Amino acid sequence: MENFGRYGIWIPHRQWPTDANEIASAAQELESLGYGSVWIGGSPPDDLQLPEAILAATSSLVVGTSIVDIWHSHPEVLAASHTRVSTQFPGRFSLGVGSGHAPSAASVGQAYVKPLTKLRGFLTEGLRRVPPGERMIAALGPKALAAARELTAGALPYLMPPEHAAEAREILGPDRLLIPEQKVFLGTDPAVARSVGRRVVKSYLSLPNYTNAWRRFGITDDDLAGEGSDRLIDFAVAWGDGPAVRSRVDAHLSAGADHVALQVLSADAGPVLPRKEWRAMAEVLF
Repeated sequence: MENFGRYGIWIPHRQWPTDANEIASAAQELESLGYGSVWIGGSPPDDLQLPEAILAATSSLVVGTSIVDIWHSHPEVLAASHTRVSTQFPGRFSLGVGSGHAPSAASVGQAYVKPLTKLRGFLTEGLRRVPPGERMIAALGPKALAAARELTAGALPYLMPPEHAAEAREILGPDRLLIPEQKVFLGTDPAVARSVGRRVVKSYLSLPNYTNAWRRFGITDDDLAGEGSDRLIDFAVAWGDGPAVRSRVDAHLSAGADHVALQVLSADAGPVLPRKEWRAMAEVLF
């Protein structure tokens, strides 16, 4: 991929509008604000129409999926879509895939057994036509990070602290991309910030992939009880004034990340793009 700076935006695909003009407007604004990338989360469809639309509306944004869930993907369709998109926009698209979680596998009648083995097979067989330099994987633990180093351009950690970036960089080595996601909220009222953060984070408390990884960084069973302790929310979400949030984001870069994908949270719980919040964050970063 081409040089795309230090900061990008992470946003679930379901928050994007369906209207092509609205997609183009939002993508063009992100580019004009100075963000270097857009990462589409929540397992976007194999047709990759949304990444294609964002790329077509912009001239320099790098666009990636973060990530396509292998349990819900048809690799031959996904590989063909990748070829279509990457041919049109060389150097600007990264195909991120991941092994998801047990509920995702169960939803298609499969057991969540040896997910990393399944992910390796998905890459080496299903996506064999996708060059390793144009694909990345969601990776939290050492074995997944080693697979990222071996089979892809790098790793897309999610919901991990800056300390994780240091460990990931050691495993990935110097020549693989490391692009963690970081949730951010610009606001200094602790009650408001934690309420917004908890609304987003609580859904991950039932997923052992995350909770087990968090324990390695000091999170306890007490933190994971109920809808999560204030300590857990502060661990997962960078909130505060501009300098405080920027410091937390830049800690990932100092620890070894190449780029940070910002999930910019809004006090508005509606399924809309947080364009006002993107603008405010851009004033902090650029």
